[in-house]
Amino acid sequence: MANRRPQLNDDDLQRVKWRLGGLLTLLAVSAVLYLDVPAWPLLLLIVLGVGIVMWKPAWPARIPAWCHRLAFPFIVVSFVADLYLTGEPLPALVRLDLLLLFYRSVMHRKRRDDLQLVILGLFLVVLAGVLTVSLFFVVQILAFTACALVFLLLVTLAPSASTDEGTPAWAISGWNGLWGRVRAAMDGRVALLAGGLFAGLVVVSAGLFMAIPRFELQNSLFLERFMTKKAKTGFSDRISFGDVTDIQQDSGVAVRIDVTDAAQIPADPYWRMVVLDEYRDATFRLSAWMQRNAFTPERTRAGERGDVPPRLGEPALWTFYLESGVSRYLPLTGPFEVLLFRERQNFRSAPALGLIALRNEPVSMMAYQVQGMVSGTTLPDKAFAAQIAGADGEKSTTLRLELGEEDRAKLAAVVREITQGETVSAAEFARRASQWLQSKHDYGLQSQTPAGAGDPLVRWLLSDAPGHCELFAGSLVVLARSAGFPARVVTGFRGGNWNGFSNNYTLRNSDAHAWCEVFDREAQAWLRADPTPGAASVGQDDPQLTGAQTRAVDRSWTARLDSLRVFWYRRIVNFDQSTQVETAKAVRSAVQETGRRIREWLQRSGEQFKAWVQAPWNWDRGAVTAGALLAVLGCGWVLLLAVRRVRLLAWRKHKLHPVRLDAGRWLVRLTAKSSDGILCRDLQQLRYGAEVNWPIPTRTFARARREWRRVKRMTLIQKQP
Repeated sequence: MANRRPQLNDDDLQRVKWRLGGLLTLLAVSAVLYLDVPAWPLLLLIVLGVGIVMWKPAWPARIPAWCHRLAFPFIVVSFVADLYLTGEPLPALVRLDLLLLFYRSVMHRKRRDDLQLVILGLFLVVLAGVLTVSLFFVVQILAFTACALVFLLLVTLAPSASTDEGTPAWAISGWNGLWGRVRAAMDGRVALLAGGLFAGLVVVSAGLFMAIPRFELQNSLFLERFMTKKAKTGFSDRISFGDVTDIQQDSGVAVRIDVTDAAQIPADPYWRMVVLDEYRDATFRLSAWMQRNAFTPERTRAGERGDVPPRLGEPALWTFYLESGVSRYLPLTGPFEVLLFRERQNFRSAPALGLIALRNEPVSMMAYQVQGMVSGTTLPDKAFAAQIAGADGEKSTTLRLELGEEDRAKLAAVVREITQGETVSAAEFARRASQWLQSKHDYGLQSQTPAGAGDPLVRWLLSDAPGHCELFAGSLVVLARSAGFPARVVTGFRGGNWNGFSNNYTLRNSDAHAWCEVFDREAQAWLRADPTPGAASVGQDDPQLTGAQTRAVDRSWTARLDSLRVFWYRRIVNFDQSTQVETAKAVRSAVQETGRRIREWLQRSGEQFKAWVQAPWNWDRGAVTAGALLAVLGCGWVLLLAVRRVRLLAWRKHKLHPVRLDAGRWLVRLTAKSSDGILCRDLQQLRYGAEVNWPIPTRTFARARREWRRVKRMTLIQKQP
């Protein structure tokens, strides 16, 4: 008789549950990495604490009782203080959840505490799922779900922990050889079935996710208002020198762009985000006057119609995927016809500036589409031309120089050197001033403003120190204002690269840039002027992407991995009903195409085999065919021996001979249906008898097969009328 499979005792179940609870805690707290919540000290504390108690499970019993009595008041006070000091409810709730998880994971738990552990971990995972679109989170949530299901099964099987104080017996000893006992007690077929059911559930869930139409959840389940995210880029309504430089040292992706007509992207595109017109205290900022007069009142809509009139033909459609932490200002190349959000947003628009400003910075990836967007080196602004020609034109913030008399005099001297006493246009002055700056300064991310009195920007302008784009753009602005030309700083992105795998345009944080715009009174438009070395000349039209795309195609491994994110954004995150239908058609087409190729291959193979058989035979061909048949038979024989070897190894492990297994299967089939008593007796001898008394197994099984065929024939005859 075969030995029964060993079972885990109650203490072993508690030990496995303890280890699995620690793993579940680590999986749950790792979801915080997808959130922009400052909680690194807590994360390190949890990882360290859970690791220690998983290694030394008896140590939690050594904690004094007064620590348990103070734990809950301490957690409550910490949460209240956190909420009061930060004013951010959601990050405070996350840190509260981490504290509770830490306490529950390092203490000996009852069944109620185990369920609380699952709920606390589930809160973090669900929150991360709402606020992130990372591909890696798919693996995270699958691992957490599988671990939670096994943990809940153990909670159901294991007896409730004792309420007595002290170290439980299961925590003191018995850990050596635990996983060996688990492997011995585990039924591989049950584990395989459970894994198959879980995989099937994942596949069905994914299919339903792709098939069910989406509905928009405004502002990520309103969680944005409870959580503020610090921008990585510094693209706000003010910049101090060095802000854009900090982001240039970060190569992370900021924006991904899909466009229906790639030729619409200029070879050297400028993506404007913020316009800064006021310079004061060594800082450029968006003035209060501009915020009141250039921007519309805040509105809540799912789109905005721009000032660009509809044009003949099919306009290019731009789809932007703006990563979190970039800015509340949306990158655009210029004015547009229509802008659409995936959901209703609170925003303000500035048509004359070509800007869209959200109320809050998105805490997760935000997608929006722009139709009929134009790009160029000029931005018409007739309203500003009328304003500057009026009586209060000299008070414009784009002309104001809040500098000391000494700094004004120094700038005037530089202007005379640039113009040589000539009266020049705005475009010509911007070109000459850019050349003058480039002749005096080299470009460098690291720059140090010379020490001394006066404005730091003027001190750098008059020195020969290297500088970054902000210093070049700011210097051109103050020089233009000193010469009587309205000017302002614009920040955003310049350039980018084309992903050769996903066919989209990518802007990285390292593409952050600052340039300036000088107003041309005659043209009644703002001229883009970029004095940074390597930029295009003032007013020069950019060639289209036809040549630039070939030069800037990114086919690196980074681009290959990023193409997976783009696919996720296109087909999952930015899913609408039309793309669902498109994906369903693509899947059906792929299945049909695969079936067609298989049928063609089978048909072609059959025709080739038929032609081969009908071809004339000779001794050489016969010898080759015989050799091939012998090789196939030899491989089959080797495979049969390998299968028998595996069965013998399984027999040695489970103490049950393969012959006994086969005899048991035939007995189940024939005992109630066969009339051959001798055959049944021989099968019983093979199943239960000593090996020395066995009949020949192969002959007995051959008789069993013949008897089984006879029984099936008799059954069919009896069923006939």
